[in-house]
Parts: sequence; structure tokens; C-alpha cells
Amino acid sequence: MNMQELMMVWSDSAALSLAVWMVLIVFMGYLGRAPAHRLILSTSRMIYGAMRLWARSLRQMEQRLSRRNKEVILSIGKESLEQAIEREFQRVNTVLERDLADYPALHRQISDEIKRISEDYRNSAEAGELAPSWLAAIETINAIPRNGDATMSKILDNIQETIETAHRETMNEYAKVSQARHKILKEMSPSWRKLEQTLGQVKTSVDGLAERSKNIDEKMATYEQVRNGEDSATRMLTSSSLTQFFIAGLVLVIAVLGAVINFQLIALPMSEMVGGTSQLGSWRTADVAALVIIMVEIAMGLFLMESLRITRLFPVISAMDDKMRRRMTVITFTILFILASVEASLAYMRDLLAMDREAITQSLSGLGVVEAQFRWIPSLGQMVMGFILPFTLAFVAIPLESFVHALRTVIGLSTTALLRALAAVVRFVGYVALQAGRVGVSLYDLIILLPLGIEQIVADRKARKDAPAGEEIEEPVLLKEEKLS
Repeated sequence: MNMQELMMVWSDSAALSLAVWMVLIVFMGYLGRAPAHRLILSTSRMIYGAMRLWARSLRQMEQRLSRRNKEVILSIGKESLEQAIEREFQRVNTVLERDLADYPALHRQISDEIKRISEDYRNSAEAGELAPSWLAAIETINAIPRNGDATMSKILDNIQETIETAHRETMNEYAKVSQARHKILKEMSPSWRKLEQTLGQVKTSVDGLAERSKNIDEKMATYEQVRNGEDSATRMLTSSSLTQFFIAGLVLVIAVLGAVINFQLIALPMSEMVGGTSQLGSWRTADVAALVIIMVEIAMGLFLMESLRITRLFPVISAMDDKMRRRMTVITFTILFILASVEASLAYMRDLLAMDREAITQSLSGLGVVEAQFRWIPSLGQMVMGFILPFTLAFVAIPLESFVHALRTVIGLSTTALLRALAAVVRFVGYVALQAGRVGVSLYDLIILLPLGIEQIVADRKARKDAPAGEEIEEPVLLKEEKLS
């Protein structure tokens, strides 16, 4: 029996048959009103409880992940600060070994020079003015009356001349000694300036040590906050990781663009070397060979940075002894230099191929081959680019390390935010399911509104008939529900 026959089972009239079915449905719905209500409400509450349980589980997972992210961030920050503090102590040690290792001998030399200069300066001090007794004697002789006695005058003049001659000789000797002392002091001026310069260098070194000490104190304070797991340190490290992520990502994008330019420089000549029609799957063999050369250059750059201990992506390389690490540095740099030279030659070969193709095109078009002027300029530029780009790609290891370390933090934060948003969505779905159950009950009652109204009228009349005189009649249930809603 199909659907149409089932609809027409009560009468040949479609309207009458549909009315009969609707009456039956409403009547059956009225009879099963209480179980239907329980079913709808139980289903909505079950969905609501399941959603709440799911949301609680997501919230707990998000909290555990947040704690784990905090531990990872603090661990990375602690390691980074330890390396920074270690570098600061190494710099302090370098300053001490380079500038202050000979400070005791330098101090002794400075003390000896200063002592010698002080003695020379003290020895070159002025001897004082002419003795007062000489001046008094001269004045006394001048005050003796001559009384016109030629002999007395001659004697007194001789005495005065002798005293004045002795005084002049004393002054001349004093001038010679002072001139010699000043000459000594003049010769000591370069030594004095050298001492002043040396003391200035010592002061600069000491000031540098003071600045390093201040930096170490600041880093130690931050390190203490990280060890204690303070929220301020976590926020600072998180912000730093996000900044490193975006900056390193930008630098890596620039490096990828450089790699694309490098690929364009060597793809055409590689097709002449390995064959332009050869393929590896859906890839041209020349393109694969060019990509392999670029990847090897990047790998050599990574190994070179690791050997120089600029990056620490490979602990095995960092754990090598200094001799083996120096050998690896020389080997990787040599390979990188050879690859750069090969790329320069390929770039030059590319320019030659371009010239040949241009000449063939001109000859096929019936025009004479025109020799371009200053053709060596683009050739030289391509060779320089082919030689410089591999060394430029070698420095990709530095932003790559920062990107990898910051990526863990970014993934953790993104996953935490996703779990938090998912928990909110699940909680909202549960609330919607709960309210949908209440709406479903109301819709169910709306479908069977007619028998419910008849039941309410009958119940109301029965209540009025059975109620004692003067007693207030309770409002119908439907009116109560309307007021409550």
C-alpha cells in the first residue's frame, strides 16, 4: 500500500480522509502527551548533560595544555636566559683576560713612573729667592759713610762688587739647574700623556665591566622570575616568542623568494646539462637537479652555522670537540664555496644560452644579428648573484631556529584558544538543546491544543461544581502556564 492509498483509506474525499487522519493524530498525541513530554525533555536534558560533560572535558584539556604550554615557555626562556648569562660571563672573562690580566704589572709601572715624575718635579722646585742676609749685607755696605775717603770707598766698592758677583753667579747657577729640571719635565710629558691614556683605557675597561655587571644583574633578576614561574615572566616570554615567530616567518618568506630567484638562475642551464626532455615523474629532471643543489646549499649553511655554534638545532654537532668542529666548519664552508662557484658558472651559462636564443630568433626573423653593447654587465650581475645567493641562504639557519622554537609556543597557544572556543560552542549547543526540549513540549501541546482545551473546560466546570460556596476557584492550568511564560 502506497502513501496515496493510505491517505484515502477512510474516504474517497481527500479532504475528509485528511481530516480523519488529523483527528486520529491529535487524539493519539493527546493520549500519549505525558510520555511524549518525558521523552522530549529527557532527550534535551541528555543532550545538555552530554554537552556539559564534553565542555568540561575540553575545559580540563585546555587547562592541562595551558599548564604544559607555561612549562614549555618557561623552560625555553630559562634555557635562553642561561645562554645569555653564560655569554655575558664569557664577555666579562674576555675583558678581564684581554684588558686587565696585566693590570698588576701595569699598576706597578704606573706607580714607578708617577714616583719618578714626582721626584723630578720635586727636584726641579725653585731654590728660593736670594738669601736675606746677602741683601742686608749689601744694604749695610751701601749705608756706610764714605767721608771722601778713597781707600774706604774702594774697599767698600770691592766688597759690594764681590757680593753682587757671587749673587749673579748663584742666580745663573739657579737658572741653569731650573732649565735642566724643566727640560727633564718636558721630556717626561710624553710619558705622562701615555700614563694618562693607559689610565683612561683602564677606566674604560672598568666601566665596561660595570655595564656588564648591570646587564648580568638584570638578566639574573629575570631568570629568578622565570624560575619562580611568575605570570609576568610568562607573559613576557610569550610575547617574545610571538614576536620571534612573526619576524622569523617574515625572514623565511624573504629567504624563500631568494631561493626562487636562485632556482630561476640555474634551472635553464641545468636543462642543458641533464637534458631538457628528461623527467622524474611529473617533474623535469633539470628542475629537480636545481632544487637539489639549492637544498644542499641550505643544508651546508645549517651545518656551517651549527659548527660555528651560532645555532643549536643539532645537539650532536654542538657536542663535538673543538678540533672536530673546526674541521667540519672548514669542510662545510669549502663545499658551500664550491657550490657557489658552480652556481656562478651556471648563471653565466644561462646568459650565454639567452644570447644564443636571441641570435637564433633574430636570424629566423630575417633580421641581422645585432650585437648588444655592454652585454657583459648583465652577465657579471648574474654571476655575482649566483655566487652571493648560496651564502645568503646559508644564514637561513638563524631565523629557522627562532621559527622552530617559537612555533611550539604558537601551536600551544592556538590549540588552547581552539579548545576554549570549542568548549564555549559545545556549552552553547547544550543550552540550545535544553531550550529546544522546552520549545518541543510547547509545540507538542500546541498540536493537541483542542483536546487540551476541552479537558481544561471540563476540569474547570467540575471544579466549580465541586467547590464549596465562597471558595475561590483555582485558575486553569493553561492560564497559569501563560502567566509563568
